[in-house]
Amino acid sequence: MRKLLKSKKALSPVVAAIILIAVTVAVSIAVAAWMGSLTIGFMETSELTITEMTFTEGAADAGQIVVDVTNSGTSAVTVSMVKVNGATMTEAAASNGWAIVPDTPIAAGADAVLTITTVVANGNKYSVSLFAHDGTLIGSYTDTA
Repeated sequence: MRKLLKSKKALSPVVAAIILIAVTVAVSIAVAAWMGSLTIGFMETSELTITEMTFTEGAADAGQIVVDVTNSGTSAVTVSMVKVNGATMTEAAASNGWAIVPDTPIAAGADAVLTITTVVANGNKYSVSLFAHDGTLIGSYTDTA
């Protein structure tokens, strides 16, 4: 029994400190990876990319702007408001309005066509902005008729 108590063999303080630091770093990396995987689902984005705008010049107020959009975000998005050169267009109005085909949310990665009925004059610049239901800008594009 005396030999056991008098034995002075143990880890040096330097080696013990290195082992404690290594264990702490390994545990923190594991926790960070676990928390990162939990938050990926909460980071959904809503974004529409306007791929093309074509213009049809018509009578007094019968022109059209046809906007091809692609949902480049990670979640489905619904266009709730459209502005052309800063003026808000009314949904599904016969003149100065807009309609989306099909009239459903645009799934992530899906394409859709947005038709805006408004005055279109050849040579004028048109800026189209698309907004979600909460007022967030989800896409914009500027082109010349």
